[in-house]
Amino acid sequence: MEQYIGVGRRKTSTARCYLRPGSGRISINDGKTPEVYFCEQMQSEHAVAPLDAVGVRSQYDAVITVRGGGVTGQAGAIRLGLARALVKANPDFRHALKSQGMLRRDPRKVERKKYGQPGARKRFQFSKR
Repeated sequence: MEQYIGVGRRKTSTARCYLRPGSGRISINDGKTPEVYFCEQMQSEHAVAPLDAVGVRSQYDAVITVRGGGVTGQAGAIRLGLARALVKANPDFRHALKSQGMLRRDPRKVERKKYGQPGARKRFQFSKR
């Protein structure tokens, strides 16, 4: 049985996506569906968008393991991992996925807090006198 693996990252989340030819079942972290795993519908749709973009949602089964970060970061990591696995499965999908920006790693991360101030950019109140 052939299997295609794609790794996706976003913020501090990492997702390993295993794509196999099948009937369209998607299981995240021990058998949960995207609708159950993600509380909001928008995040579950965002995560499986690559399958819908190329119209193969009912042709592949996906087993996904995702760790770290929060829900939004995990949805983005799954999206990138699925897109990369789909390109391995069929290189013809590359143009459709790339034109929608699904193969691009989002480089944004939380900026570190600096010493002498309350946050990354915020300063303590300035007093002239």
